Amino acid sequence: MDVTTPPYVFGERADARREQARCLSAAYDPLTIEGLVATGVGDGWRCLELGAGGGSIARWLAERTAPSGWVLATDLRPDEEVQAPGLSWARHDVVTDPLPPSTFDLVHARLVLRHLPQRQSVLTKLAESLVPGGWLQLDEFDTSYGHCLRASTSDAAALYQRFLDAVATVMNRAGADRTWGRRAAAALTEAGFTEVGVRPSLEVWTADSPGLRLLVHHTDHLRDELLAAGLTERQLGEVRAVMTDPRFLAVSCPMYVVHGRRR
Repeated sequence: MDVTTPPYVFGERADARREQARCLSAAYDPLTIEGLVATGVGDGWRCLELGAGGGSIARWLAERTAPSGWVLATDLRPDEEVQAPGLSWARHDVVTDPLPPSTFDLVHARLVLRHLPQRQSVLTKLAESLVPGGWLQLDEFDTSYGHCLRASTSDAAALYQRFLDAVATVMNRAGADRTWGRRAAAALTEAGFTEVGVRPSLEVWTADSPGLRLLVHHTDHLRDELLAAGLTERQLGEVRAVMTDPRFLAVSCPMYVVHGRRR
């Protein structure tokens, strides 16, 4: 029996999705690009940027594969404001919509499959869309890990943990797999990929870290869901103050950059 995909947790608000994309780009584009460079992507490559979001990586790939390569950027709600020679956009649901077989030299997806209960069948679809020897790169969180290292008070530290627990509840209700990042390499192997490699990354977050600013943004973007998960308006305001306090330190959740190659 098919698993129904729950509604996407980050919803319909275009302004909130753009701010989310800016936070993700600032926090994780350098890590993503480092992984993509390691695949050897260059002039003439044909690339799929799945769940392209704000388009920063799609644009980078278009510049990297110029002048003879091209990039197809897809999303449920494509942001076609980002343009570059060789870059095209399409509205696409990877769960239900087809992909052309044996077409792409590189497929990249960041923080997409963790939201899909059908992630293993999607992996098969992505493998079939690659040419033999083509590369898949997945960048995925494991949000079961991440802790306060220092806060102004013990109550502030406890509130931050309560906030993380509420975010976890929201993600679970939306069908996301919080531990997917640490299991992605095994999933790629199961799907038949070769040369599977993984590189985890952790950071210490301060109040001005882009990754922490993404969590601050969640207090607005996911406000209704967080209230339904048990937080109050007052607690949302207080945890924003905790995370923007110059004294605050936290260790991030791990981001795993995972590579695999089609046979």
